[in-house]
Amino acid sequence: MAWERLPGRGCGALHRCLLGAALLLGLRLCAELRRAGAQPPARSGLPGSAPRPPEPPLPPAPAQRRGASRRQVTYVRSGHRAPPRGGGSGTQEPGCCSPRGRPRRKGPRWHIDLQPWAGPARSLDEEALRFLRYISTIQIACDHMSTDSLATDSSPSKKPWSVCLDDRFGLAHQIRNKQCRLYSLGLGSDDTHFEVGMANDGCEVHRFDPTVKSAHVLESERFWYHRLSVDWRDSHPAVAAQKPYSNTRKLRTILNEFGHHKIDVLKADLESAEWKVLENLILENVLEQIGQLIFEIHLHWPGFEVSGSDSSVVRFWYSLLKELELQDFRLFHSYKDLSKPQLFLKKDIFNASSCYTLSWVNTRWK
Repeated sequence: MAWERLPGRGCGALHRCLLGAALLLGLRLCAELRRAGAQPPARSGLPGSAPRPPEPPLPPAPAQRRGASRRQVTYVRSGHRAPPRGGGSGTQEPGCCSPRGRPRRKGPRWHIDLQPWAGPARSLDEEALRFLRYISTIQIACDHMSTDSLATDSSPSKKPWSVCLDDRFGLAHQIRNKQCRLYSLGLGSDDTHFEVGMANDGCEVHRFDPTVKSAHVLESERFWYHRLSVDWRDSHPAVAAQKPYSNTRKLRTILNEFGHHKIDVLKADLESAEWKVLENLILENVLEQIGQLIFEIHLHWPGFEVSGSDSSVVRFWYSLLKELELQDFRLFHSYKDLSKPQLFLKKDIFNASSCYTLSWVNTRWK
C-alpha cells in the first residue's frame, strides 16, 4: 500500500510547482505593466519638447448661463477700451489722439469742484467780498467791444449786452461771413433790441422763450423764436407727452436736435435760473462749443435749487465762475445795474446790486 501512494504524492507536488511558477510569472507581468503605465512619456518634461495636442473644445454653456455671460461682456466693454488694430493693450498714451495744445475732452461730471473758503471764519463777509471783487475785475482787455446800449440810455429796459469783436477771437470774422450764430435764453422779456441788431448784422439768431404762442416762428430772415425753456434738466418723457408744446430741455439736447455744433454767442437772462443752467453747461462740457457768454446774474436770493447757508451759496457762485476761468473763459465786461434793488442775499450790504451783466470770451475759440 505504501508503494502505491508514492506516484500520487509526486504528481501532486509537480502540479503545485507548475501553479506556483505560473502565479509568479503572472505577478511579474502585472508589475511590468503597471510600471510601464506609470512612467511619463519620453522627453515630456524637457524644454523644447513638442506641445501637447489641443484639448477638445468645451461644450456650449447652458441656456441659463448665456445671460450672465452677456452681462459680463457688457461690463468689460463699458470699463475698458478695445485694443487698437495694430495690437497692444488698448491703453492709449497720453495725448496720442487729442489735438495738440488742447486737453482731451472729459466725460460728463456729477458735481463741480468747490473752491477753498475765502477765509478761516467761513463767513458771509469773506465770501461776499471775494465774489464781488471777482465779478468787478476785468480779466482781459477787449479793444473793439460792441455794446448794445450804454448805462446813459434813456430807456431803462435796455441793458448793455456786450460782445467782443477783436479779430483774435473770431466773432467779427464770423459776422462778416454771415456765419455767426446767437442763442438767446429768456423768460418773456420784450427787450429784443440786441437780438434784432445781431440778426441785422448777419447772425443766425435763435431765441428760446416758453411764452411765445407757436412752437417755431421765423420773425425775420435770420431771427427764429422757439417755444422752449432751456433748463438744467430735460423734461420727463411722460410730462413731455402730455404737454408737447411746453417742453424744457437742456442746452446740449437742443444742440443735438438742431444739429448745431457751435454757438458764437450765448446770451442768458433767466431770472435766477442762470446758476443751475451754468452748472449744467460746465458738467456736460457744453462750454467748449460756445465762443462768448453774456449772462445776467441775480444776487438777491440763492436762485432756483441752490440752498445752504449764505456763505455756502456765495462760495458755490464763486466756484462756478472759477470753472469758467479754468476752461479759458475771461471776463471782458462787467455792468452793475443800479436801477435794480441794492440787495445781496436779501441784505442791504456791501454796496452791491442785485443784478449784474457779465460778458466772457472763450480765448480758445477759433
